[in-house]
Amino acid sequence: MKIALIGYGKMGRMIEEIALQRGHEIVCTIDVDNQQDFDSPAFASADVAIEFTTPWTAYDNFLKAWAAGVKVVSGSTGWKKDHEADVCKACTDGGKTLFWSSNFSVGVAIFSAVNAYLAKIMNRFEQYDVNLVETHHVHKLDAPSGTAITLAEQIVANIDRKERWGLHETKPGVLRIDDIRQTEVPGIHTITYDSPEDMIRITHDAHGRRGFAMGAVLAAEYTKDHTGLLTMDDLFKF
Repeated sequence: MKIALIGYGKMGRMIEEIALQRGHEIVCTIDVDNQQDFDSPAFASADVAIEFTTPWTAYDNFLKAWAAGVKVVSGSTGWKKDHEADVCKACTDGGKTLFWSSNFSVGVAIFSAVNAYLAKIMNRFEQYDVNLVETHHVHKLDAPSGTAITLAEQIVANIDRKERWGLHETKPGVLRIDDIRQTEVPGIHTITYDSPEDMIRITHDAHGRRGFAMGAVLAAEYTKDHTGLLTMDDLFKF
């Protein structure tokens, strides 16, 4: 498979390493200093572009890749608030392809499935209040993390007594999320159900970025042969 990389920081370099180990070819690498390469024949030859950039550049990168006829796998977060409707329309009505996830870790995909199932169970037990804490490195640009939002949305969808999530909010009907920024932590997400009698807690603790990079390459392999708006739920059928 021919892969283009959009964003060549720590994650981009790790994705490159894993893709090459799995027998793929990196045909183009785009970063801040060579944006003109979106218009290059090399970029257009890619089966899939893997994009890890910033909240304010991701959507524009999607448009440039689609204009070149290239499918996109993206792990960028923070863009959905302004552009989710346009992306959905492009993928459902415009024939474009985007595989997006707030977190490509296989472990997080499993954790997410457990989270949704646990929330369905806990909907019956009103004595338990629920909160979510996410911890990341000090360089992270968005808060709460995209993964925390995804997990929170699962909880809100399955627990009737929670109407929405809120960052640092302690109000009835609000799922409280707290964010911690600490040294070089790759990512820790903890969900706690607490009652006067006991506590139930589940945690995903990433040891490094490699799991995210491997998942992104697996997503690219899947995306090569699929179209539309794709997610980890398509890749893993739990």
